Amino acid sequence: MSELITAELVDLDLSAATKDAAARSLAERMVAAHRVTDLDGFLADVAAREAQMPTGLDGGIGIPHCRSEHVNAPTLAFGRSGAGIDFGAADGPADLIFLIAAPAGADDDHLTILSGLARRLMDPEFTAALRAGTDPRAVAALIRGEEPPVEPEQARVETGNQEQERAGTGAEAAGATGAAGSVPFRIVAVTSCPTGIAHTYMAAESLAAAGRAEGVEVTVETQGSAGFKKLDPAVVAAADAVIWAHDVEVREKARFRGKPLVDVGVKAGINRPAELIAEARRKAERGEIAAAAGSDKASGSGDDDGDRSRDDNGSGAEHAHFGVRLRTYLMSGVSYMVPFVAAGGLLIALSFAIGGYETASAKSVADHFVWGEADSWAALLNQIGSAAFGFLVPVLAGYIAYGMADRPALVPGFVGGAIALTVNAGFLGGLVAGLLAGAVVMAVQRVPVHATLRGIMPVLVIPLVASAAVGFLMFIVVGKPIASLQNALTDWLNGLSGSNAVILGVVLGLMMCFDMGGPLNKVAYAFAVGGLADPTPGGLKVMAAVMAAGMVPPLAMALATTVRRGLFTKTERENGRAAWVLGASFITEGAIPFAAADPLRVIPSVMAGGAVTGALSMAFGATLRAPHGGVFVVPLIGEPFLYLLAIAAGTLVATALVVLLKGARRTAPEAAGAAGADGARVTVAA
Repeated sequence: MSELITAELVDLDLSAATKDAAARSLAERMVAAHRVTDLDGFLADVAAREAQMPTGLDGGIGIPHCRSEHVNAPTLAFGRSGAGIDFGAADGPADLIFLIAAPAGADDDHLTILSGLARRLMDPEFTAALRAGTDPRAVAALIRGEEPPVEPEQARVETGNQEQERAGTGAEAAGATGAAGSVPFRIVAVTSCPTGIAHTYMAAESLAAAGRAEGVEVTVETQGSAGFKKLDPAVVAAADAVIWAHDVEVREKARFRGKPLVDVGVKAGINRPAELIAEARRKAERGEIAAAAGSDKASGSGDDDGDRSRDDNGSGAEHAHFGVRLRTYLMSGVSYMVPFVAAGGLLIALSFAIGGYETASAKSVADHFVWGEADSWAALLNQIGSAAFGFLVPVLAGYIAYGMADRPALVPGFVGGAIALTVNAGFLGGLVAGLLAGAVVMAVQRVPVHATLRGIMPVLVIPLVASAAVGFLMFIVVGKPIASLQNALTDWLNGLSGSNAVILGVVLGLMMCFDMGGPLNKVAYAFAVGGLADPTPGGLKVMAAVMAAGMVPPLAMALATTVRRGLFTKTERENGRAAWVLGASFITEGAIPFAAADPLRVIPSVMAGGAVTGALSMAFGATLRAPHGGVFVVPLIGEPFLYLLAIAAGTLVATALVVLLKGARRTAPEAAGAAGADGARVTVAA
């Protein structure tokens, strides 16, 4: 931490009474040291960060911090208050205040400051020395780490970004318990906060220190603002429990599926790590497995909770073959796109229900809106929904790129998606743009750069270079061919009739019901959603067939558990009651418990039912403008009665098959048992 703080940046008699005044006083020292160029602009950035979450920590510590374009060098200022200043900590005012400033985009420098400071603030001797210091030069040297170093056992924090340190701590924990002849209890943890800086690393150090004190091996992954490096899959697999100390969504959480989980805010990881470790041990002893650790509340549509694609990445996709990685990237874009489709599609469908299809050609409600007219309200809903739909292709492209190369790929991905719309390349153009953006960013990231440029790479160089490259490729090279292919696909869908339409309905029905929310289900759903981006009669028929087929598996299992209760366990019968609602809502996953218990009988049965429903829906010419909703959007469906008939027919077929197959399985053992009994009686009689 050399050169980050000097004696001029230390105030041992900070007289400020409020956190704003304290930040201003310390920032003025930064201005005087020529570290900050605009005092008011920098303080505005500090206040914006403070508004997200208080920066006070238990133990009398305040850490206001931010990245700002008004900072020209990573800087740390320190103030000591006699009266104490309220920074929002639970245990009262702070007397040790650290103001941390880093240039915009200087992630490496900022994280170096914070991770180093976090380690030292967890050491009571360090904070005691700060409170006792009388010479600004000595205090600055102490903060820079120029005092004798802390022993490795005390200073080391295991993070996903520090593999050597993690290995060292594991060895220490193993040594601590090895004398007793037992394997240490092992915990993997994830820490993160809204800006991915101070609290992220404080919680990591706190958990690691508490683990050492308890003889527990704690390995922490910090999901900070500069991205993160995942824990070794072998470490995760060997863990006995998981702790999430986070205020933002944990990324790639499927890695932790099947483990006891303690899920808390990031400050809990800082303030009460020993309690969290104890709770993790209790849950492991009770065998509690948290479904949330990697469960994705996705519907049969593929409508994820927003993070499923990242979960897929977490299962070691980067080490898989190209086909698996490609599917993961595409599903990343689809999962983030679906909420836009759902919101926009349902709003547009509702507008048609209120005002008819001519609503689409209404004047802008910004120019003409009458409060008492239903047509005006219909036009409003239609135009809001259309605005949401306008994001569909850019979001798809942006998050495909994000799935490939993380945050730096978002800008070129969104730019490529917007250009796809401009050149009329549509949904296919968005897919290609996302893949191009991710590939370009991955290539740029492999170029070695000087350390002085590292800080501006993710916020300036990569977005600039990648956006220009993707824009060139989309405008000049691939945009027009993809647009031609998109038009050909649209014409093919619109021309489908008779046996061709029925065959497509069969294929879509089989795909929707084969893995019930898995890759094939999502491919079929993504194909249907792509048609909604620029709706045509053929695309609307595909959407109707996909949703109808996706409703069949849970409805069939619900009906089967009702008509032949004896073929199912008590738990399955209870799941069957819930499956009525799940099926009616187009949540195909409602049938997964049944498929998992008896895949050879359930999956072929529901696939047959889905194929019947898909074929009938296409044959009847049913259409659907909403991407989701199940029976709740039936009034918005073209040919609604025939559509419901198709669903009922497929449900009956699937139910009959599963009852027949399960009944045959039960009959065979019973017959064998009866024969054995008869044979036994004959033997005794003889």
